[in-house]
Amino acid sequence: MQLKIAYSPCPNDTFVFDAWAHGRVPGAPHLDVTFADIDVTNGWAEGGTDGHDVLKVSYAVLPWILDEYALLPCGGALGRGCGPLVLTREPGLDLRGKTVAVPSERSTAYLLFRLWAAETVPGGVGEVVVLPFHEIMPAVRDGKVDAGLVIHEARFTYGSYGLHCLADMGEHWESTTGLPIPLGAIVARRSLGADTLRLLADSARTSVRMAWDDPAASRPYVMEHAQEMDPKVADQHIGLYVNEFTADLGEDGYAAVRGLLTRAAAEGLVPPLGPDALSFP
Repeated sequence: MQLKIAYSPCPNDTFVFDAWAHGRVPGAPHLDVTFADIDVTNGWAEGGTDGHDVLKVSYAVLPWILDEYALLPCGGALGRGCGPLVLTREPGLDLRGKTVAVPSERSTAYLLFRLWAAETVPGGVGEVVVLPFHEIMPAVRDGKVDAGLVIHEARFTYGSYGLHCLADMGEHWESTTGLPIPLGAIVARRSLGADTLRLLADSARTSVRMAWDDPAASRPYVMEHAQEMDPKVADQHIGLYVNEFTADLGEDGYAAVRGLLTRAAAEGLVPPLGPDALSFP
């Protein structure tokens, strides 16, 4: 069996899928891998016609795609202390009426930002503009926008742009819910059938554990696709985003996903979830 999968070139994804992508997971389907940023895979999932069987997407996009795709209970990214940051040139900037750059309006980062702003920015922010994530910090630094919402390795590098962290969306989420931060999900087409979906979950879980057992084995794959990232930053990235929730969402993981999407639906940001939307065969 061969399946088409798309995930990002970020270190956490290449670390997680290295063993599976290179045929080292016993009994796992062969993978035909496409690398794409998560805003691209979100669009593919919503379109439903790209031909991929398995996709890494934002949890924020689930309400639009769960009729066609099932959420796998492993392989994704949740965690603590790893949330998106709001960055500014001036410390303590009041965001009322200000322009904020975000990486996508279909991202978990955006939902967390909107939920935070609803509670902490009286009157609301001004214009929200979408920029590729690698353009956000330069845009804030150069004064093209007042603030930027950043993700991934930017939390380790924003100081080199002379920027300040105005707020940590993850800290806000964790302090108000006590739950981990839901970021990226692995979904697969329901049409594959229950047996194949369970095989995919088992394969992803085994691939994660093999990466933990022998981290050096994944190093060439990780660094090949890490876009000239410093190896220490890549290790920090993996340390934050690959954790026990990657191996199994568990009770807290599912509670975090439901909590995010329920809150977002209450704010009118996403459609409401059905009672069995997150169920797995």
